[in-house]
Amino acid sequence: MTASSGLANALRQMLAVLEDERQALAALDIGALTLATQNKTALCAMLKEACGLDEECRLLAEAARQANETNRRMRNLMAANVTARLDALTGETTRLYSRQGGGMRRRSTDA
Repeated sequence: MTASSGLANALRQMLAVLEDERQALAALDIGALTLATQNKTALCAMLKEACGLDEECRLLAEAARQANETNRRMRNLMAANVTARLDALTGETTRLYSRQGGGMRRRSTDA
């Protein structure tokens, strides 16, 4: 197996894992999410050593980047929904974010 075909294979595996992650997010399946995270970590370690993408690998990497971005947006939307529900339960108002001390800090708008 050449380096290029090994990289293409790892990128195809990453696409499959990202699809598994998307399905796990949609189903709220924590076990599948955990497995997807472990698999992504292992594949990232393999991809860390890659260099010099050919056209096939470049296209696969771009597809994986887009799938990862879609999954990131789904995770953020789910987190925002949970925050909104928890805020509704506790009677707190919408939270604002501000930069303090070099990092992002949550700040309640309650008086």
